[in-house]
Amino acid sequence: MTTVFLLCMSNVFMTFAWYGHLKYGHSWPLWKAILVSWAIALLEYCLAVPANRLGFGEFSGFQLKIIQEVITLIVFMVFAILFLKEKLAWNYLVAFFFLGVAAFFAFAFKAPTPV
Repeated sequence: MTTVFLLCMSNVFMTFAWYGHLKYGHSWPLWKAILVSWAIALLEYCLAVPANRLGFGEFSGFQLKIIQEVITLIVFMVFAILFLKEKLAWNYLVAFFFLGVAAFFAFAFKAPTPV
C-alpha cells in the first residue's frame, strides 16, 4: 500500500511538472518552463524511486510499471478536468476502460518468477 501511495503522490508532482505550465506558463521563455518543470520533477523522483524499491518483490517490474501507468492516467484525468478545465469525452473513457482491462490481465494471473 505504501508503494501505491508514493506512486500516486509522485504522479501528482510529475503531472504538474509536465503539464502545469500549459495553463500559466505561456508567457514564460522555454528555458524557464524547463527549469521549473525539472524542479518539480525532482520531488517526483524523490517519491517514485523509493516507491519502486519498496514495491519490487511484492510486485514484479512489469506490475510496478502497469500500476504506475494506471495511476498516471487517473491523476491526469483529474488534473485535466479540474486544472486545465478540459471535458472528458466518451472516447477517453473507452480508452481508459481498455487500459483497465489490460491492467486486469497483468494481475489476474501469476507472473513467472525471475530466473
